[in-house]
Amino acid sequence: MNLFFILLGKIAPLYVNIIIGYVLAHYFKLKRDSIAFLLIYILGPFVVFFATLSIDINMQLVFLPLFVFIFGSTIAFWILHHYKTHWKDASLNTLAFTCGTGNTGYFGIPLAMILLDPQSANIYIFATMASLLYENTTGFYVTAKGNFTAKQSLVKVLRLPLLYAFIFGLMLNVAGVRTPEMIVPYFEGLKWAYGILGMMMLGMGMKGFNLEEDFDKRYIKVAYFYKFLVWPASVLLIIFADSTLFQALNEEIYKVLFLISIVPLAGNTVTLAVLLKAKPEKASFTVLLSTVISIFYIPLVLYLYGGFN
Repeated sequence: MNLFFILLGKIAPLYVNIIIGYVLAHYFKLKRDSIAFLLIYILGPFVVFFATLSIDINMQLVFLPLFVFIFGSTIAFWILHHYKTHWKDASLNTLAFTCGTGNTGYFGIPLAMILLDPQSANIYIFATMASLLYENTTGFYVTAKGNFTAKQSLVKVLRLPLLYAFIFGLMLNVAGVRTPEMIVPYFEGLKWAYGILGMMMLGMGMKGFNLEEDFDKRYIKVAYFYKFLVWPASVLLIIFADSTLFQALNEEIYKVLFLISIVPLAGNTVTLAVLLKAKPEKASFTVLLSTVISIFYIPLVLYLYGGFN
């Protein structure tokens, strides 16, 4: 019960940002396209570059980002193929995107800092790099296919600065370059700005929402089945197999994997949907509802898992 109230108190500011985003878009006519552009093309690349430059590369941790990226990409392409007859518009593309990832950044990083010790929280942050990479490569591709050809979608992916920010940061890291201490506070400020604006996008995406047109029961059912059941069930299967057979991972990795699997739908679903004009209202409602559900869902599954010591 204490965990529930801790989560509720820590998550509350995120919901305030969502409300602010809606008010700014609805009453003050703030252009959500501009915020989406800022997140994807400016703040995102800087956050990824500095984070990649700041971590200590450890080959034992490579499994985490590999799993998050490969598993998420597999689900996204499966959704795009399996449900192609169910939706004839860009709804299919935002659905494929959102089923392959989760809100590991805006929502997950604060959650990790609450539930995990500092070392495990750093491991979690390292793993979220795979989510960002997925969202801006595979995710961007499957979302863009709603309005563009496969070739045009691929060209758009190759133009994303985040991809090159990650590669450049990784190269400098391997070369032994580290983030200068004097700019660490600036980097922390960028992370806060990225998180706040990202949550505001959920509210901004609700502008123009029409309950009759954008409340899609089938869309919600599929999205929640993969996010709240398939993801955690698959991770639990991996944990069980490794703990009983392979013993290649440790308890820290288990906790991080499980936490990644139970976060709500990704806020960047709305960001990309807005940027690519791929049904942002429907995506925003589905993501927002999953975030509300998570207030009760996360404490429940953590309790069933046994909690984090």
